Amino acid sequence: MPLVRRLNQAGITRLIEFLDSLNTTSPQGVPSGILADAATSDPVELAIEVETRTFGSRFAAAQYLSDRFVAGGLENAELDVGLWTWLALFYFEELCPSGTGGRRKPGERARWIPDVHNFQRYYRHLLAGPFRIYRAHRDEPSRALALLWGPLDKPGEIVEQLASRQELVTNRDIMECATRLYIDPANNRPKRGAGGKGAGSPRRLADVLNQFDVTWDLYSVTTDGLMALLPREFDRFARESGAAASA
Repeated sequence: MPLVRRLNQAGITRLIEFLDSLNTTSPQGVPSGILADAATSDPVELAIEVETRTFGSRFAAAQYLSDRFVAGGLENAELDVGLWTWLALFYFEELCPSGTGGRRKPGERARWIPDVHNFQRYYRHLLAGPFRIYRAHRDEPSRALALLWGPLDKPGEIVEQLASRQELVTNRDIMECATRLYIDPANNRPKRGAGGKGAGSPRRLADVLNQFDVTWDLYSVTTDGLMALLPREFDRFARESGAAASA
């Protein structure tokens, strides 16, 4: 298994050139060589090995990387831009699979190079985002399954609406509330309609929580308390989780 490294500025510039080329009629090949090249990457102080593998979900990737970093003694990985950029390229095949005609759609640059000083954009990184959520709930990561269930290349509507606010992501009861509402415990996948944008949707939950935040200290409200406070539009999701919501 290779040792984790960091892409330096030259490596990041090369990666950007490659990503930009994917949006043209002359896409370049994946520049895997820059991962080990001393001109484009630097060693990490600690010897941490990672294997080539397919994770299948944000949860699995975050769990694996958390375990590897903890075992290797790596701390404060969240702010290491070069490390996350290296990892994004290392796992590029799963993060940016080929679509129709073999074309890849890399999306915005924040998916590959984390904006560590802007949490609203940081969560969009395809590996650092789920890792940070997982680590915030490492005592019981399943409570954040609403933000971690999906495939790495398609974070989904629930992530888009809830993950950009750090005060929501780090709140245990809010994350458990979202998971109760939108994740079916029978298969750990979203309930029907959970990816929509209408009544009771994740977008509406974010709006309602913003309103609650004006009146209550959301860190003092329990999961059951939050479920009870939700408007009736959330009833169809709450009933499926065995908890009643009321106006």
